[in-house]
Amino acid sequence: MKVDVEVISQETVKPSSLTPHHLRHYTLSFIDQTTPQIFMPLVLFYSSDVNIDPSSVVDCQERIKKSLSEALVLFYPLAGRVKDNYHVECNDGGVHYVEAKVNCTLSEFLEDPNPSELIKFLPYDLDDCNELPMAVQVNSFNCGGIVIGLVFAHKVLDASSLFLFLNNWAAIARGGSNIVTPLFESAMFFPPKAFPTYNPSRGTGKIKIAIKRFVFDSSAIERLKAKYSSDNLSTEYPGPIRVEALSTFIFSRLLAATRVEEDPNKSYAIFQVANLRTRMNPPLSENYFGNMILGTGSVICRDTVDSFHDIIIPVRDALRKVDMNFAKRFQESGANLTFLLQNKDILKKGEVIMLVFTSLCRFPAYKIDFGWGKPVWVGSVRLLFKNLVTFFDTKAGSGIEVWINLDEQDMAKFEVDMELLDYVSSRKISVD
Repeated sequence: MKVDVEVISQETVKPSSLTPHHLRHYTLSFIDQTTPQIFMPLVLFYSSDVNIDPSSVVDCQERIKKSLSEALVLFYPLAGRVKDNYHVECNDGGVHYVEAKVNCTLSEFLEDPNPSELIKFLPYDLDDCNELPMAVQVNSFNCGGIVIGLVFAHKVLDASSLFLFLNNWAAIARGGSNIVTPLFESAMFFPPKAFPTYNPSRGTGKIKIAIKRFVFDSSAIERLKAKYSSDNLSTEYPGPIRVEALSTFIFSRLLAATRVEEDPNKSYAIFQVANLRTRMNPPLSENYFGNMILGTGSVICRDTVDSFHDIIIPVRDALRKVDMNFAKRFQESGANLTFLLQNKDILKKGEVIMLVFTSLCRFPAYKIDFGWGKPVWVGSVRLLFKNLVTFFDTKAGSGIEVWINLDEQDMAKFEVDMELLDYVSSRKISVD
């Protein structure tokens, strides 16, 4: 459904205590530098429950604001300003904070949520380039339900850092004692380089992008895992995991739905992101803040016969290569992806149709409790690049929500694909 969101107030929330002078210059890592200057979104939905009277929304908002101010003391770069693609000036400038009113109840909106409407819950568009590392919009529904819409500068942090911050912020709001101290040392592992003119694309341009959300429950995913399993028992891990099976299915249905005719000048590829923290030797703590991720791709044959060996195995092999040595080669090549170098002969022939997958599954999104319960739903918004797919865990069970951004013409074909829809379940979100 369409919603009207009315902004009630705007202000700046600053850290509750000043950042020490010796911490006022936070150096970006090389990976931070090569990340586009865009905002990364997250939208958290909370229902009013027996402990929260709808009339006390103001108390919830004050708790959010006060705990944010305290959390910014620990995560001081988020209250600073991004400067010259080299550092964050940790000047306690504060976080842009918006309060807004939504003209319906939460249950009405979640009956059939429209991903295109979720941008209204955010304080900025994703390409609204500015120096802020973070901004927050707290939206209250008529029923007392609350939506917290957040945008974070991708140049400053990745998803792992985002959830580290959010769960610490929520713990502070609850008065919890299990507060984790972040480690701001990513530039030590990935020293910055001079990029006087480096300006990665912020996407969009003239392309009209549509976003859709497809829900795959646990039974549908089990069917897909069985569909793409290998009969060769000597193969290591002959059964795909959830994300492997679902990525393979989405990729195959996109090709089937949008490929009108064979074109020998087109190449197809799957691109995925790997967390370097777990791939270092020895592995690093998830408490390291910043962008500690790198992407890797696999060229996929158009005429795939065996999806396990032609799609899943190449993707596994590509991800297996992402380690510290991979990161060093990435840095030494001046941010030219190893994938592009390895496949230059294939890619130079013509257009590359690339589907980019990011999985937020197993991140603690549904544990972000500010004191009035865990989210009833967590979502995203329309992103700035086409052919982007994000996976979220469903709140209950082991299902996955697929948020996919495609060119409008491609989406019109993809969303009516009968084999796709045979696996998709209801879009309704329960507030219970």
